Amino acid sequence: MLKCFGAKIEWSAHVYASVKVWAPWNLELGKNSSLGPKVDCYNQGKISIGDNTVISQKAYLCASTHDYTKKDFPLILKPITIGNGVWIAADAFIAPGVSVENYSVVAARAVVIKDVEENSIVGGNPSKLIKFRSFE
Repeated sequence: MLKCFGAKIEWSAHVYASVKVWAPWNLELGKNSSLGPKVDCYNQGKISIGDNTVISQKAYLCASTHDYTKKDFPLILKPITIGNGVWIAADAFIAPGVSVENYSVVAARAVVIKDVEENSIVGGNPSKLIKFRSFE
């Protein structure tokens, strides 16, 4: 159904039925990636998710905000980019304009308001570097 409304989803990707997508035409989902149960893609701005990436249950991806310096609070679109091999754990919040680089992990319930460096693990509110991933 999402593809019918313009989403670019690779055939091997998986989107659970309970996922909410505000604007399918602003969603790109790579090979073997997954949007878990009750993920919310509030994508007035574009959300791009790479290959082999897991967005776990109840994560919230928010790709827009408002200009609070103006009386009428105009909408500002700020795209989110999530790389390859990333894990966004349960109930995490990814703020407008954030980039989560390849092979990073965002801990459960983290609030990510700044870019996440490649191979890093972040967590907390606001999220902070916990450590860098090492691969065997």
